[in-house]
Amino acid sequence: MIYCIYHIPGKKIGVTNNPRERIEKIQGYSNDEYEILAMSEDIGYISDLEIELQKKYGYLVERQSYKNLITIKKEDNTMNINITENTTTFPCSKDNLKELLEKEMGMSWETSYGDCHIDNESIQWIMSHVRTSMYNDERCYVYNKALTSYINCCGDCEPADEKQTTKSCDSSSSYGDFDKIRDWAKERGIYKKGDPKTQYLKLMEEAGELGRAILKDDQLEVVDAIGDMVVVLTNLAELRNVSIEACIRDAYSVISKRTGKMQNGTFVKDTL
Repeated sequence: MIYCIYHIPGKKIGVTNNPRERIEKIQGYSNDEYEILAMSEDIGYISDLEIELQKKYGYLVERQSYKNLITIKKEDNTMNINITENTTTFPCSKDNLKELLEKEMGMSWETSYGDCHIDNESIQWIMSHVRTSMYNDERCYVYNKALTSYINCCGDCEPADEKQTTKSCDSSSSYGDFDKIRDWAKERGIYKKGDPKTQYLKLMEEAGELGRAILKDDQLEVVDAIGDMVVVLTNLAELRNVSIEACIRDAYSVISKRTGKMQNGTFVKDTL
């Protein structure tokens, strides 16, 4: 694996093994807004050089070396999970994951977003959010940022009563409306038997409903149609092994830098 030290002038110096994904897609910078300062397969060398360059350029210095961010704390870990900057990947299919997690109860590991661990509550969250790898059906993964956000939230929350078996979080929890849509779809077998092509056709059908509602100036129908389209888009994204949240973030990283002006009720972007 090749590790790269990247520099966003005036912002930061960091390390990644996938500059396009990490810097452009996730952080929203274009390829002319950063530079690669060094590349190596030696993670130890890159980790030490990152800190040296952060000091030299006067940027915030990482509290932990990059090589120490991706570590397993439990020495007798038999699951052999793979941790990257963004994801934790499990060496099994989604169908076999729960049994594997339960065998590793108490295991913990570190990510660049914070500590993760396996207990009854985190198992429930993982099983609700895990995705099958697009490259191998026998591997599945979760996003580290989302998992650590859940753990950090629920660590501060108390059960509503002694009979409650899962921790409850308030509206600041990472579990939101999109998660509820995915739970609903899973219960109905949409992700096991669904087809992206049929979901696309359903989206076009709902778009037609929205058009008719707008022409009739029927606000209730407009709200209903937009909601239906969001549901279909959430499921369509999931069937393509990507989250609707990731699609939104990717789109916003592009439009946030876009300039233009309103013309005849429509925003027209500037052309180069």
